[in-house]
Amino acid sequence: MNDIEKMSLEEAMTELEKTVASLEENKTTLDQSIEIFEKGIKLVARSRKLLDEYSAKITVLKKENGLFVEESFESENYD
Repeated sequence: MNDIEKMSLEEAMTELEKTVASLEENKTTLDQSIEIFEKGIKLVARSRKLLDEYSAKITVLKKENGLFVEESFESENYD
């Protein structure tokens, strides 16, 4: 397991911001840029995985016929 797979969402997002800034500076060789880009892709994948896990845990309360009904956040179209 590499370090990215151990990161929290906040850590992954912070590292992704640094990665994007590094690419935007345009002070790296093509090989370095590709390496940095690949790291960014891994960070995005980690962030997405964590967000999917978090959204699976979230429930939404809706009022139907005077009663509160609990639904999975994923059953709604919030994308």
